Amino acid sequence: MSNLTLRRLRQDRHVRALTREVSLSLEQMIQPCFVAEGVSSPEAVPGLTGVYQETPDSLLRRTESDLRAGVSKFLLFGVPRARAERHVDWSFTAGQIRALKERFGKDIWLAADVCLCSSTPHGHCGVLNAEGDHLDNAASVNELVAAARAYADAGADCVAPSDMMDGRIAAIRAALDQHGHERTVLMSYAVKFQSALYGPFRVAADSTPKADLLRDRGSYQLDPARPGDAWLCAERDAAEGADILMVKPGLPYLDLLRELSREIRKPWAVYHVSGEFAALEALAAQNLAPRAALHREILTAFRRAGASIIITYGARHAREWLNAS
Repeated sequence: MSNLTLRRLRQDRHVRALTREVSLSLEQMIQPCFVAEGVSSPEAVPGLTGVYQETPDSLLRRTESDLRAGVSKFLLFGVPRARAERHVDWSFTAGQIRALKERFGKDIWLAADVCLCSSTPHGHCGVLNAEGDHLDNAASVNELVAAARAYADAGADCVAPSDMMDGRIAAIRAALDQHGHERTVLMSYAVKFQSALYGPFRVAADSTPKADLLRDRGSYQLDPARPGDAWLCAERDAAEGADILMVKPGLPYLDLLRELSREIRKPWAVYHVSGEFAALEALAAQNLAPRAALHREILTAFRRAGASIIITYGARHAREWLNAS
């Protein structure tokens, strides 16, 4: 065999483009956005280039800008000023959903993150028990159902529970269907690991755990050393009615994304989390890697591993990156 046999299909940009097995499209990307009650002007999120903790007004302006950049799909995180242990008031985030849909209608597809971490004084993703050392699963699910209903009532196209409570997918799906939201998409953070890569997000969402006896999320998020849990959670959430399943973070868990997407025939999303994104931006800022090529390589890896949906803080920059030579 000639040494050039394989390299012939790599010799110029035209034949490389023709023979690629994996493609990237801006249509596959979701832009996360944060809106905070009580901030007077947009506040930049450390490490996340072009991402801000928005005011209600600036969120609308940013969405207009994103639409001009080709972005039409969003994942909204609301950060209310008031916090509560139970019976959370979901009206602030619901109000931002309503404002976005009234302004942009079907021009955008809007998913709303469903969790308690930005709405509780302790920063955990559910309701603490009386002792303060564990999350009460049933009480947490009740709160999550109320949030999902409020967001669907406000016009969200998709609700996305990120809490990792047991049984919340079935409970949310049943509540949505019973209250006229059969068409609302349910995207489950099915495979969400306890990770050191969430730092910038926790600044943006004001969601760092603060409980005295429960200082991390290891009792409900997945252990990186237990891949079997990923399978059990994904299979359960698929059976309970999730329309889309997610792996989070992305890069450390490409092996699981590949395996799960082949076996569980649902659409799979991957969340390119804040620490992953910030690390790439830091490389580019130090001129240690070309920014567009760096992000394209990582986005291609997600697609190659089986993701049909990529949640990335760089969606609003992606058209530029995809068109860069």
